[in-house]
Amino acid sequence: MDIRYSANQRDFKHYTTDEIRREFLIERIFFPDDVTAVYSHIDRIVVLGAMPVQKELKLDQAIDCRKSFGVSYFLERRELGLINIGGEGTVTANGTAYPTGRLSGLYLPMGTRSVTFKASDPADPPKFYLCSTPAHRAFPAKEIPFEKAIHRRLGTDETSNKRTIHQLIHPDVLETCQLSMGCTILEPGSVWNTMPVHTHERRMEVYLYFNIPKDNVVFHLMGEGRETRHIVMHNEQAVISPSWSIHAGCGTSNYAFIWAMAGENRAFDDMDEIPTADLR
Repeated sequence: MDIRYSANQRDFKHYTTDEIRREFLIERIFFPDDVTAVYSHIDRIVVLGAMPVQKELKLDQAIDCRKSFGVSYFLERRELGLINIGGEGTVTANGTAYPTGRLSGLYLPMGTRSVTFKASDPADPPKFYLCSTPAHRAFPAKEIPFEKAIHRRLGTDETSNKRTIHQLIHPDVLETCQLSMGCTILEPGSVWNTMPVHTHERRMEVYLYFNIPKDNVVFHLMGEGRETRHIVMHNEQAVISPSWSIHAGCGTSNYAFIWAMAGENRAFDDMDEIPTADLR
C-alpha cells in the first residue's frame, strides 16, 4: 500500500511538476488479477482498485491491516464505496453476492469482515474503483444500480461544460458516516468540468478520470484560486484534492470522472465558489 502524507498550500506553491505528480497523482489503479491501495492522510481516505480476471480477489490482500490500521480486517473501523467502470462482476461481502454492472455502485458498512471480487466474463473484466473512509457506526449495505442514482444535468453547449452528475452514494440515496461518491459524464463537444471553481473547507475529494479517448488528456486544475497549477491526467488515473485546493478540469475531448468525497459535510452544494475572473 502506497502511503501519502498531507501537504499544505504554502509549501505547494514551490512544488515542481514532478513533486506535484508524486504527491497527488495516482498513476495506475487497475492491474489484472490484483488489488491496489493508496492511503492518503488527507481525511485518511484509502483509494483502491480491484480488477479480477481469472482469479477471485480479496479486499485485504493489498493491505497489512494490523500494521497500517491497527485492526484485524480492513473494514473493522471503516466504510467503503465502489463504482464499477468495467464489465460485469460480482462483489461478495460477508457471504452475500452483489452482481455489479458497469457504472453501478455498492456501499459496504463498517464491520464487513470479508469482501471478494470476481469477474463474470474474463474477456470483459470488471474494474472496481473503491474508496474507504473512517466510520463511527454501521449503516446497511446497499446496492445502487446506475439507473437508481440521482441524475443532475448541468452546463450548456455554449460554455463547453454540458454534463450529467450521477449521484450514487449520496445523502438522498442512502445513509453513510462521511463517504459520498458519484460519476460525472461530459457530453460530446464539452470539455470543462466543475466551473466556476470552488473549494470545500469541510471535505476533500479524489477524482478518477476515465473514458479519456486514446491520445487525449485532461488538464486537472488544482491549487489555491490565486495560485493555480495543473496535472496532466491520462485515462484511468486518479488525483487527490485537498480541501484548500480547487478541482476542475479541461480535456482535449469529452470524458468522465468519479468523484469521492470525505469530510465533515456531505451536502452537495456545500462549497466556497471562486469567481472565474479572480483565478490566477
